[in-house]
Amino acid sequence: MVNFIDRRLNPKGKSLANRQRFIRRARAEIREAVQKTLKDRSVADFAKNQKISIPTRGTKEPRLRHDPSAGGEHERVLPGNKDFIEGDQIKKPRQGEAGGRGKDASSSGEGEDDFSFSLSQDEILDLFFEDLELPDLVKTSLKDISTTRWRRAGLTTSGSPNQVNLVRTMRNAFGRRLAMRRPKPEEIEALKAELAVCQLAEPVDGERVRVLEEEIARLEHRRKWVPFLDPVDVRYNAFEEQPTPTSRAVMFCLMDVSGSMGEREKDLAKRFFMLLHLFLKRRYQRLDIVFIRHTHEAQEVDEQAFFYSRQSGGTIVSSALEEMKRIVHERYATGEWNIYAAQASDGYTQTGDATRCVEMLNQDLMPICQYFAYIEILDEREMEVFSSEESGAELWRAYRTVARDWKNFATKRIAKPQDIFPVFRELFAREGAEARG
Repeated sequence: MVNFIDRRLNPKGKSLANRQRFIRRARAEIREAVQKTLKDRSVADFAKNQKISIPTRGTKEPRLRHDPSAGGEHERVLPGNKDFIEGDQIKKPRQGEAGGRGKDASSSGEGEDDFSFSLSQDEILDLFFEDLELPDLVKTSLKDISTTRWRRAGLTTSGSPNQVNLVRTMRNAFGRRLAMRRPKPEEIEALKAELAVCQLAEPVDGERVRVLEEEIARLEHRRKWVPFLDPVDVRYNAFEEQPTPTSRAVMFCLMDVSGSMGEREKDLAKRFFMLLHLFLKRRYQRLDIVFIRHTHEAQEVDEQAFFYSRQSGGTIVSSALEEMKRIVHERYATGEWNIYAAQASDGYTQTGDATRCVEMLNQDLMPICQYFAYIEILDEREMEVFSSEESGAELWRAYRTVARDWKNFATKRIAKPQDIFPVFRELFAREGAEARG
């Protein structure tokens, strides 16, 4: 009997195996709770453990029950029963009398609170991003072979003991013993039994005893010479590294940091891009991220400057698109790279610049982009004024014409922190770009 001992350290004394089993069983309820919990929280909360609650029904384990329709006698023992006998019907308690969790007090009845527990950052990210992806990652040119994976490669005569192929090993041993005529234990036992009978017989047949002894010695010698399992029989599962073609992708993050973007608007834009950055780093190993900030002029910056620089100035949105076009031309050949872009702005720019942006998108960028998402940062009062999808600032109205012509162009609005998570899920849902408005 083989005993397996799990020596992995459990977090804070908790049972790691049971925890993982519970998360798998209640995954639907946990995922829904994560979505609701993160709505009113900042993106920075992803770096912390989150405490969530799920209904107690999600914690129940499946169990076997006897089918009452299968017949037979069923006896039940109900301890504490002093008021009812067999055949009595128990009335359903009226609302508020028992078992509720409402605000009204109750003098009777019992209820159960929701089950609360903490999730680590990795568990939250896995649940939040599991059904999201970059749309249309389908470039046929896969020249960047940067990853490998192990795959089965038949059998080999050498390897580690944990990779022994028992079925093939025993099959080889059986074939070898059969071909070399290895004596069976039953044959030797039969000869020994006959020898014992001959030795006890009167008179003893010396010649027969000698023949039996020689035959038994010969068979035992042959059994030792032809072992049950020989090293030449052993086969191991073989594995080899296989290059895995990876589609190269680049995401352009374009953020408006001009004077028209107040601290509130910049904060919302940064929160969105922080969430996007977490998503890309979590889901894709081979992906470049290009950060572009723009005022009246655009500049490629690093991650630190993109999120924390306090530079401001005038507003020319087309400068960001021109910078993106230049970088694509210099570094990212369109035949080899999947190109994505996400742009955030308040929608205000110089007169005539929106027309310039539409021309650049239709002629230069959209033909080479797999997906382009535009997020407009609004004031909560503007959401009421611009209730229609076709009404809005000049840049919004111009971009809506692009969205009608290109299915891989999406436009969304954000007015408060609670809008970031729903909008993000709509933009990068797995169903495809066609469902994004």
